[in-house]
Amino acid sequence: MAPEDRRQMIVRAVLPLVVEHGAAVTTSQIARAAGIGEGTIFRAFKDKDELIDACVVAALDPGESLEIIGEIPGELPLEKRLLEAVEALTAHLQRIGAVMASVHKGRARPEHLRSQAAKGGDSRRESVDAMRVAIEGLFEPDAAKLRLPLDKTASLFLSMLFSMSRPMPDGPSPAETIDLFLHGAVSA
Repeated sequence: MAPEDRRQMIVRAVLPLVVEHGAAVTTSQIARAAGIGEGTIFRAFKDKDELIDACVVAALDPGESLEIIGEIPGELPLEKRLLEAVEALTAHLQRIGAVMASVHKGRARPEHLRSQAAKGGDSRRESVDAMRVAIEGLFEPDAAKLRLPLDKTASLFLSMLFSMSRPMPDGPSPAETIDLFLHGAVSA
């Protein structure tokens, strides 16, 4: 297995452990989860902190969610397309929250995040832009019906989605929120 493939395999296997244990995950737990010897961990990563940082980077990557969105059939009604997108992106946002909360317990901010913050968060901006483009694609079949251009509609939808990532008690369901987004708060 190529070194980068091995690193990715280890990160995929370890990510749930990082959510559960944070930086306290042991190399023994990591090895068992990845089905490798402990020594293999240190051939792939210089230390456990580098592996945990790689898990944080993986959690921040919206690629999997964007693939799911890209597979949503354009012939579905808009409400259903948006609901599937909300499910995919909500899972991504929850994974980010779970990993970050777990990793930051008793640990300094990971090196990757310090360097990204110093660069002005380019990677976060790129992720949000990629999400916006994916959402634009969902609105595309109904572009003629939209009151705003695709990019603004998608940006507003993402803003709503990001606010939904921290739901209020007894707040609206994703379907209710999408209905409100598409049809407004005032009945005709």
